[in-house]
Amino acid sequence: MTVVSAFLVPGSPLPYLRQDNPPWQPLAAGYEKVRDALQASKPDALLIYSTQWFAVLDQLWQARPHLTGEHVDENWYEYGDLTIDLRSDTDLVDACIAGCADIGIRAKGVNYDHFPVDTGTIVANNFVNPGGKIPLVIAANNLYHGPGETEKLAAMAVEQADKQGKRLAVLAIGGLSAAYFDEDIDIADDRIRHDADDAANRQLLDALANGDRRSASEALGRFNEGTKADMGMKHLAWLFGATGDFKGARVHAYGPTYGAGAAVVEFNL
Repeated sequence: MTVVSAFLVPGSPLPYLRQDNPPWQPLAAGYEKVRDALQASKPDALLIYSTQWFAVLDQLWQARPHLTGEHVDENWYEYGDLTIDLRSDTDLVDACIAGCADIGIRAKGVNYDHFPVDTGTIVANNFVNPGGKIPLVIAANNLYHGPGETEKLAAMAVEQADKQGKRLAVLAIGGLSAAYFDEDIDIADDRIRHDADDAANRQLLDALANGDRRSASEALGRFNEGTKADMGMKHLAWLFGATGDFKGARVHAYGPTYGAGAAVVEFNL
């Protein structure tokens, strides 16, 4: 089996930088459970899609062998810096770039020092892959791609990994409802901003936990129709494309990130 584990995780830096804040503690604790489950699955590489790395022309893939440095989030800079330590599986990245042509998508690699890596990728890697020991295959969120193209890209990446005999852990990095507070709040009182968003988030998570890909896709459609969602939940489309199917999931944590919804979910493959 090429895909040995798969997870939905938030890209917000808040649970990472302020793990002492009560509303964010469950998300940080959920991330720790994901780290343990991911490590136990013994992947050769992490297949990553973050809603926060935007591309507008070609499909971009991170091709730098090793990226290090410090990152300051453009929104939450007052909470501290993020350390970057990312290693790419360049053989698999190259294969994915070449494989894009077979599915009719133009692609290229990004390979230069001090590349502005997105916050979500850094946070997820720091939580689940401390020290950057497991190499990564990181795909950008092309703003012109819908769920269909996103699924095709993920499936193609898994096919390339299978050809190389590599085991993959899949990380779909992004939130749920995306209505943030637009005024200062006491972070100790953080909550989902709208009750309707809270209900929609919980319904989607219940569908993921209790269902399969078909029922989850139907629930996802209803979620996107009724909620301002993070990038139309294309990160879940990535996970669906990579796994092909799943049989339920375990929700390790659910909570707010300055009003928006976030969850840590482990999928049963």
